[in-house]
Amino acid sequence: LSHDLGHTPFGHAGERALSRVCPEGFQHHLQSIRVVEILENHGQGLNLTKEVRDGIRHHQTEGTPATLEGKIVRLCDKIAYINHDIDDAIRGKIISEEEIPREYTDVLGHSLGKRLDTLVHNIITNSENKNDIIMAPDILAAMKHLREFMFESVYMNKKAKSQEEQAERLLETLFVYYLEHLDKLPEEYQQRMKSLDEPPYRVVCDYVAGMTDRYAVTKFKDLMIPSAWSVY
Repeated sequence: LSHDLGHTPFGHAGERALSRVCPEGFQHHLQSIRVVEILENHGQGLNLTKEVRDGIRHHQTEGTPATLEGKIVRLCDKIAYINHDIDDAIRGKIISEEEIPREYTDVLGHSLGKRLDTLVHNIITNSENKNDIIMAPDILAAMKHLREFMFESVYMNKKAKSQEEQAERLLETLFVYYLEHLDKLPEEYQQRMKSLDEPPYRVVCDYVAGMTDRYAVTKFKDLMIPSAWSVY
């Protein structure tokens, strides 16, 4: 799970927001490396093996993880988020099961459970007794096309995009606020600026990136939305 440590609130929308406002940009897999190598254990980092750190570093990049474990984590993560995003989109009435192109579901399965079963068993069957983690070409192609369908029909959907735009503005606002009010950061982050000798924007980015969705919304309300006034 270490490759998810650098995820921002609101997923890719949050990542885009921080990438715009942070002078060095922002990529969640690199933030995950920063968490385990620098931020954890009071600035000492964690004593992880080179192989584990390689798996984190190459989880979202064009390069290939150096180990079989890193390869299978990357592939299984794609399988999980594509299929669970489909399930979420159906339950959210953004798409219906019938709208998913038949040329993909005929190959992978016509339900969440069947698609997961097909993909997982295909990895096992094709990787057995091989020094690699692979899938059959037709199954891999169907999964890639399914991901493209999700981008067109769900991730770029107007309803979803409007929510993402709100999330991006929220995180940008929090970043700017804390950069202008460093004294409002938690004490441990103020100490980090001194102990690690890092610029304020880097520490603010760490703080905002480490929030959960709910915590980010709560902090935004606390900082930006006034309480109702009562006059007696």
